[in-house]
Amino acid sequence: MIKALQFFFLFTMATGFSQSLPLSQDATVSVITIGPGSNLNDAFGHNAIRVKSRFSDITYDFGRYDFDAPGFYLNFARGKLNYLQGKSNYNHFIAIYRNENRTIKEQQLQLTAAEKQNLYDYLETNYKNNQGAYLYDFFYDNCATKIRDAIETTLAGNLIYNLPDHYKEQTFRQLIDANLHWNTWGSFGIDIALGSIIDRTATSREQLFLPEYVNQNFETATLKDSNQKLVINSKTIYTKKGHNENKTSSFLTSPLLVMILVGGFIIFITFKDFKNKVRSKWLDLALFITTGLIGVLLFLLWFATDHTGTAYNYNILWAFPLSLFCVLQIIKTVPKKWFIAYIKFSILMLCLLVMHWTIGVQRFAPALIPLLLALVVRYVFLLKHYKQAAV
Repeated sequence: MIKALQFFFLFTMATGFSQSLPLSQDATVSVITIGPGSNLNDAFGHNAIRVKSRFSDITYDFGRYDFDAPGFYLNFARGKLNYLQGKSNYNHFIAIYRNENRTIKEQQLQLTAAEKQNLYDYLETNYKNNQGAYLYDFFYDNCATKIRDAIETTLAGNLIYNLPDHYKEQTFRQLIDANLHWNTWGSFGIDIALGSIIDRTATSREQLFLPEYVNQNFETATLKDSNQKLVINSKTIYTKKGHNENKTSSFLTSPLLVMILVGGFIIFITFKDFKNKVRSKWLDLALFITTGLIGVLLFLLWFATDHTGTAYNYNILWAFPLSLFCVLQIIKTVPKKWFIAYIKFSILMLCLLVMHWTIGVQRFAPALIPLLLALVVRYVFLLKHYKQAAV
């Protein structure tokens, strides 16, 4: 008898842990949207799902990661880092973002009791399965698209997106730019690291990779079977106060000013070299090594990682890896003929960059313009200098 009771107890416990508890009849499901923060990693906001019942109040979100995971930085660089699902007490979750002074909005969804239970079961089961580990992609599989996909799956084709009044077609890069000022290091780095693939126009559904667009599109969405609105009630839980400090917003430390100073310095040294009929080898070494190393990084991001956004990156037209092989020729007073041809090739590459930019194949960082102009000036000077040296 005792063994039978023990078995029954263990069976009951195992069943309870392997299945989600049934929600109460008055349970509600909401989508939480967090506004942008002051740092680059939270500049695009965040989304979560809130499941509130008589016995619990829980938020589920996606996009967390474990810094202590083996090979964290290497996997992050290669695009092979697993991101995790989060599960938090609602009050604790909201307190975090209130303390960060970020706007918090909530949209209660019109779901049937069965749909609420199915969504809750999915979130619970997914969390128990290795915290819902998944291969993160900024544009196609992130904290916002996970919320979108979970709601779409729950509604099983019963969801219709109606375009908001202010909707307009935009590329992925334009959508990013709406959250980052172009003259910040975050925007500058993104424009260099990400390729022409993000200059493609995003579909209305693809725009939901940004948390705020999840909020906007859910607000106008309707249910196919009843033509009723998906969102029953919308409210703002917390409104950001004042403005968060953004240290990168100062022009004195901005990419544009730095590139103006660097480009101006290159042109100044080039003018002095031209006037004195000499060549500052140290400057050419610095330029070719720097652009070559940047080119190697861009090449690896393009071909050696799983990041979808780093493919077809034509920044490689000004930062070419083969520049590293020119170091020995730069040291020489009279280089090999192939090095002269390479300089002409580099000028041609810069012309191709302008063409790509003009016709819209890829948009480059505006702050790069002073540096690109300086490179053209230096390359033309090198051609004339070597031509005179050969006479």
